[in-house]
Amino acid sequence: MATVDWFAAEAVAAPAPARRRPRPVATPKARAKTRRRTRRVTPGILWIGAFALLLAGVVAVNVAVLRANVAVNKLDQQQLKLQNENSALTSQVSSAIASIRIEQAARRFGLVPAPAADTSYLDLNQK
Repeated sequence: MATVDWFAAEAVAAPAPARRRPRPVATPKARAKTRRRTRRVTPGILWIGAFALLLAGVVAVNVAVLRANVAVNKLDQQQLKLQNENSALTSQVSSAIASIRIEQAARRFGLVPAPAADTSYLDLNQK
């Protein structure tokens, strides 16, 4: 018995020729129909658009929060500066009101403290 070589060139049949259908001749109406055909929007494209819109919203909110934080930081710095100025002014006022300073200013004008024995009271409610 002879063995058959299945992979030999004789044993392998040539591929069948592909049949082409004759292309129908398009009339002007058929061409207009194919041109009118629009691409349908698939749900995937809609989801991508929705996510892009949401991400843009999140970025916008983050930018707004960042701007607000910068403004709050500036206001905090301004508040600290004003508090420091207020404390400095308060210390100046308290030193200006001090009784020793007032006595020194009075002596420069020639005033002297009254003796304690010469102190008298005046009744302003007399009729």
